[in-house]
Amino acid sequence: MMRYLLAAGLLAAPAPTPPAAFYTTYSYTGYTVVDLTTGEPPTQVPGVGGTLALRADGTYDKRLSLLMGDSGPRMFAQHGRFTTKGDSIVFRFTDLKGPDAQRGTYRYVAKTRRLTITLDGYPRGNKGVYELVAAPPASR
Repeated sequence: MMRYLLAAGLLAAPAPTPPAAFYTTYSYTGYTVVDLTTGEPPTQVPGVGGTLALRADGTYDKRLSLLMGDSGPRMFAQHGRFTTKGDSIVFRFTDLKGPDAQRGTYRYVAKTRRLTITLDGYPRGNKGVYELVAAPPASR
């Protein structure tokens, strides 16, 4: 029986990989924070902007800006590597605190070129939901 289970695990179909069009530069169109510790409904953060470049070689470049009241936009830059498996996505990067990772899920809709990334937050259950859209493909 154990051999059968091992063989079945080895023969399982690989998780689908994103289509080639997935690897492009996206513009942020929305950001929602879900904080279960407050009892409040999800918060849509205003003034979201910037880009996320996902490359087929597994590298990414994030430049996110958020409008923070009267103090103007706050800029976030992050560069690193990402991996996908099924609908899971992991971003690995190094910041001033050292190596880190953000884990979550993604949903890509090829027809509309929209990407939703949901990153796990802390404490467990909290999350950030990012809405992005890719520029239309260049015409030939």
